[in-house]
Amino acid sequence: MRTSSRFIGALAAAASFLPSALGQNNEPITFTDAETGIVFNSWTVPAESGQTQGAFTFGMALPSNALTTDATEFIGYLKCASADNNGWCGLSLAGPMTNSLLITAWPNADTVYTSLRFASGYVMPDVYTGDAEITEIRSSIDADDFTLIFRCRNCLHWNHDGNERAISTTAGFLVLGWVQAFPSPGNPTCPAQITLEQHDNGMGIWGAVLDSNVANPSYSAWAAQATKTVTGSCGGPTQTGVVGQPVPTGVTFDYIVVGGGAGGIPIADRLSEAGKKVLLIEKGPASTAEHGGDLGPAWLDGQDLTRFDVPGLCNQIWVDSNGIACEDTDQMAGCVLGGGTAVNAGLWFKPYSLDWDYLFPSGWKARDISSAINKVFSRIPGTDTPSTDGQRYLQQGYNVLAGGLGGSGWNKVTANSAPDRKNRTYANGPFMFSGGERGGPMATYLTSAKKRSNFNLWLNTSVRRVIREGGHITGVEVQPFRTGGYQGIVNVTNVSGRVILSAGTFGSAKLLMRSGIGPADQLQVVQNSALDGPTMINSTAWIPLPVGYNLDDHLNTDVVISHPNVVFYDFYQAWNNPIEADKNKYLSQRSGILAQAAPNIGPLFWEEIRGADGRVRQLQWTARVEGSLGAPNGKTMTMSQYLGRGATSRGRMTITPSLTTVVSDVPYLKDNNDKEAVIQGIINLQNALKNVAGLTWNFPAPGTSPRDYVNNMVVSPSNRRANHWMGTNKMGTDDGRTGGSAVVDLNTKVYGTDNLFVVDASIFPGVPTTNPSSYVVTAAEHASQKILSLAAPGLVGKWGQCGGNTWNGSFQCVPGTKCTVKDQWYSQCL
Repeated sequence: MRTSSRFIGALAAAASFLPSALGQNNEPITFTDAETGIVFNSWTVPAESGQTQGAFTFGMALPSNALTTDATEFIGYLKCASADNNGWCGLSLAGPMTNSLLITAWPNADTVYTSLRFASGYVMPDVYTGDAEITEIRSSIDADDFTLIFRCRNCLHWNHDGNERAISTTAGFLVLGWVQAFPSPGNPTCPAQITLEQHDNGMGIWGAVLDSNVANPSYSAWAAQATKTVTGSCGGPTQTGVVGQPVPTGVTFDYIVVGGGAGGIPIADRLSEAGKKVLLIEKGPASTAEHGGDLGPAWLDGQDLTRFDVPGLCNQIWVDSNGIACEDTDQMAGCVLGGGTAVNAGLWFKPYSLDWDYLFPSGWKARDISSAINKVFSRIPGTDTPSTDGQRYLQQGYNVLAGGLGGSGWNKVTANSAPDRKNRTYANGPFMFSGGERGGPMATYLTSAKKRSNFNLWLNTSVRRVIREGGHITGVEVQPFRTGGYQGIVNVTNVSGRVILSAGTFGSAKLLMRSGIGPADQLQVVQNSALDGPTMINSTAWIPLPVGYNLDDHLNTDVVISHPNVVFYDFYQAWNNPIEADKNKYLSQRSGILAQAAPNIGPLFWEEIRGADGRVRQLQWTARVEGSLGAPNGKTMTMSQYLGRGATSRGRMTITPSLTTVVSDVPYLKDNNDKEAVIQGIINLQNALKNVAGLTWNFPAPGTSPRDYVNNMVVSPSNRRANHWMGTNKMGTDDGRTGGSAVVDLNTKVYGTDNLFVVDASIFPGVPTTNPSSYVVTAAEHASQKILSLAAPGLVGKWGQCGGNTWNGSFQCVPGTKCTVKDQWYSQCL
């Protein structure tokens, strides 16, 4: 039977749902626990809020000086919902569920168990490796809930395998996250071996204001009550290792492409079409049924379909990401064949010419890229009527908003027929879907590539680093990510072979760093790591480039409205229990609501805002029929505002000692003009919809101005990301080795190398107007022609230059000589 595992990193997955505005219970309620006398600041998500069945309460007590000296521990109070002694709850001590110390708690028989956990990515959180400790003060279990009072020592600063952070109690404000679920953990009496089912009973983030009552002179006496350590007994399943296979001996490739996503698949197809022997390496498993995927709900058994094929199941990744999400980044990324184009909502926009002209250097302007755009859209034209019967289903929400926009003078367009009309226009959503299924690069470029004998695809295989001699790459080192993946070193053709990194904004940057290419501070992290340190390339061969800088993403700001005409469709329920008529319509005809992307997206609408600095900033609004920020599903719609081209704020991605990647510097709202564009966009939208009869604004709530709404909103990836990450390997002419901002040149070649290229979203100087999938595929089309037209690097003769920190020629010497470093400016074949 083809089934998808429901065993997920539930706490980590919750981060995607964290509301864009903090809950309304920021101010604490102070109460005294009658049994222990402990005084807590507390915050409650009430059952009647609609966010959870049964309330969730967290309380905190701190040492007496915690508001003047940052505390390292606290006494906690948890009261969580359960059902007949079943369930669990969790707390993130930094809000987001990734790269935060996590506390999980659950009842079993007459005991409340806890486990300290840590998740670097969207996977089952690992057991925390630091020195934090939970000791119990008291607990109780009732039919509908359970309560735990505990001391958490060394919990307000943490270090998980070198991933270190501290939170400040002196700031008088904490950002915390919560989640609770009814299924009990697997192996419940063994905290170190629990397994967690998806959270099915709510999640969220809130800002916890600390008042003077939280710090109490009686803290030491209260803490002394924490005398019980619950260890449990273990006898659960043992972990089995990944089984790989050796790289075939004697095999070489003209091109090795790392990453089977929006960049890697098209470029591998074009290179193989040109007669080159190509190896495409994908870290994850197959996704769509056409290419051997087998993940999906039971109702797809025997239908030659997977969860990735059916548009209406796309949102399931946010509650069930096991085996799909990348495990080595703190943001959601798809580690499956197709990458983001396998797991996203499939929005597919013909590029806006101004995006290329504004963002990109010469050779990548709209006039240069037009041929590539035509090639892409001849293969993947997209559609704004995904259902094969040509109908759009449950359009009541679309009609409410479109009516308001049209009545206020905004113009309706067909998005891909008018790609350059992006100011006060609106449209039905265009998608990469074809024939009622996902389509996109996998159904086109990959299908044609696989028909060629010179094309090879390795799945379940992770690339550890490129193997290089100075600035020349001889191959890549691979290791199995899942059973069946390859282990060893695979080489490129001698002299002329090339490697192309297409592992995404985080993956490609990480690979460069692990290969000794990047900022010195990050290369030192890799050098000091237990995994790579002993075998890392010598520091004398490091290539100093600003890898990880220039990180960009569409800043997301959600607003919510409700209207009596809106009709909600439960796409999550359709995973296990689809409406019979809808299921049959999809399976027999590829039509109906399940042929549309969840959660019923549309309309899309655009506006351009000119700032006080003279810069025009682009907004895209994406509406969807679901509630958020605590507003329940039913009659609500969420409109996500993406701040795109023209925004100046940038951030940084860095690597941890455990070799995971994190957004260490958030790329949002560093420029006040960026914030003003966000605020003005909300004002303009409220004005555009003000004459829609029956429309109610939930967020910003009545009486809250757009300015206050935005100013009071936490700026964090957990609640403001669009997950359209770009820019960590920026393209440009200003060589990053000598103080510039660019990692790759105009041919996408990495500076300081002669045969290493990057082709994915990481080379984009900034985010464009729309969802970027089509832009990345277009960039791959364009890059393929540039790379194919480049002459292979020749062999440098004796005495010739073969390196130096401004050298852009060949790094290879004729046989009998070796490229020898003279100084930072000059290497010579001797």
